[in-house]
Amino acid sequence: MPEYIPGTCNIGSGEIRRRQIVALIGTALSVLSSIGMISSNAPRGARIGIFIPLAIASIGWVQSRKKFCLAYGFMGTFNFGKLGNISRVADSASKAADRKTALMILAQSLTIAAILTLAVVALPL
Repeated sequence: MPEYIPGTCNIGSGEIRRRQIVALIGTALSVLSSIGMISSNAPRGARIGIFIPLAIASIGWVQSRKKFCLAYGFMGTFNFGKLGNISRVADSASKAADRKTALMILAQSLTIAAILTLAVVALPL
């Protein structure tokens, strides 16, 4: 059974599954938004709005792949039990490691979303 590892792993299978669902929702919203923009001949400037659903998707995917929740990392918590059964991180060194990982996940996710947004904006539609 997985366990809490500071800065490396702070969620179990139920929480990972929840993030996968968020990623799928963000992906579906991104695809639907793209289809809407294409079918309505939306101007390039309007395509920047795709960033939000792409950010939702990328944050969900990165968290599920890394088995690390960025919100839990910022709050100093973890969960390997039932959904909603959150435990507190005990020491400040572990909290610091978790916050560093949470910032890395946030930066990585937003970078992915920004790159994909630029690709959508650049499409000659």
